Amino acid sequence: MPNPPFEIPNELRDFAERSVDQARKAFEGFVSVAQKAIGAADNAAEAAQQNAKSVGAQALSFTEQNVNAALELAHKLVQAKDPQEAFALQSEFLKTQLASLQSQAREIGAQIQKNATPGAK
Repeated sequence: MPNPPFEIPNELRDFAERSVDQARKAFEGFVSVAQKAIGAADNAAEAAQQNAKSVGAQALSFTEQNVNAALELAHKLVQAKDPQEAFALQSEFLKTQLASLQSQAREIGAQIQKNATPGAK
């Protein structure tokens, strides 16, 4: 006597189908959250890159100012008539340059702090 073919009960099929649908929905939810997280990370990386560019541009501007001041000092020193005048020029340059460097450091620090503070743009 041949065995009747085995059939999967409808209830079991329905359960399996619901399970697959739930798994699909859970996976879609996971993918959606992952995409949002990647988008947020991209935005944060882009903001950090812009902040670094901004600080770098400011630092380059300060470097240009400082080099120009040093070149101007060199020009004045070449024209000095005696060692006392050269010493006076160098002393004045050092005093002025120290004040300038302190100001530049404050500006860079303020910009970095501003960039590090969320929502302070």
